[in-house]
Amino acid sequence: MTKKEFTDAVIAKSGVTITKADAQKIVDAVVAVTVDELKDGKKVALNGLGIFDVVDKPAREVRNPRTGDKVKVAAAKAAKFKAAKALKDALN
Repeated sequence: MTKKEFTDAVIAKSGVTITKADAQKIVDAVVAVTVDELKDGKKVALNGLGIFDVVDKPAREVRNPRTGDKVKVAAAKAAKFKAAKALKDALN
């Protein structure tokens, strides 16, 4: 699903009259707030959906599968998502 398709689905599910431009601004704002909170190292918990969190990935050595050479990968932060029980139940 693309961002445009997602925005269209939000309009359809909301049941309110809203322009596509306004819906796009809302979707963009939700994404921006989520990114800003994760940048600050905070969790974002959305009831019924799940929890977005930031995890630290330590520096490590990996092997290039093509050449077999070992390559060092720097430490980094990554986003992690844990699905809520309601989401898991809806999928199963």
